[in-house]
Amino acid sequence: MSRPPTFTPPPCARPHRLPTARGTFAVLDAQPVGDVKGTALLLPGFTGSKEDFVALLEPLADAGYRSVAVDGRGQYETDGSDDQEAYAQGELAQDVLAQAEAVGGPVHLLGHSLGGQIARAAVLIDATPFTTLTLMSSGPAQITPAQQQKVKLLSDALAVMGMDQVWEAMKALDPPEDAETDGEELRRRWLRHNPAQLIATGRLLTVEPDRVDELAAVQPLPKHVLSGERDDTWPVPLLDEMARRLNAHRTVITGAEHSPNTDRPLETAAAVAAFWDQY
Repeated sequence: MSRPPTFTPPPCARPHRLPTARGTFAVLDAQPVGDVKGTALLLPGFTGSKEDFVALLEPLADAGYRSVAVDGRGQYETDGSDDQEAYAQGELAQDVLAQAEAVGGPVHLLGHSLGGQIARAAVLIDATPFTTLTLMSSGPAQITPAQQQKVKLLSDALAVMGMDQVWEAMKALDPPEDAETDGEELRRRWLRHNPAQLIATGRLLTVEPDRVDELAAVQPLPKHVLSGERDDTWPVPLLDEMARRLNAHRTVITGAEHSPNTDRPLETAAAVAAFWDQY
């Protein structure tokens, strides 16, 4: 089972609000002490937030990279509309392009899970702001049938229950691994998500088409497919095949599952930085 994220950022990371042409986004902005090799934009997954990358920020800074982890619209500390249409994939992709411009490009783009599919959509609109693309535990199309059923159950619950009620129901089925510490932080994050964002982006995960050939045609953008050695959202052999179709660099993090960024952050940061170092 994946470990929960750490919510306390390291000293190198400054929480602030990033103004862009498409609104203001809550970010954690981690700066190296010395020379900066490059800048990275980190996009979280479904039900996640910028805190999912906290454990990566210091090792990436030590490797010379400025990393900006962002809450997308309607995620945790970034405000979002109550209209589900505001979370169409094209809208979220345009947000990413605006974030890249505000951060100051070109940037290394990394997306985890849902964030990877949004990153892909942004690249397919305009790849010029990006130095590389890393898809972390993010597959070629829709999630597995079992995960689709979980998303449907969640969406059905959100349509008739409050966020606090849904949290209690989820906790009863799958309690946080550390209920005394991380559990309360996870609950606080959950309650600040916009339910329209969760319903709309959950739907995206269940209907996403295979766009791998489109992405493979985006040249000369270097691509990286990274995952744990087990994944119940997209099977690892499917990710292997996607990497082959993309002619992408492939990394499998031993001992990690769907969230290598929290399961094995040091190994994940080292693999990501080594890929970026080539460009």
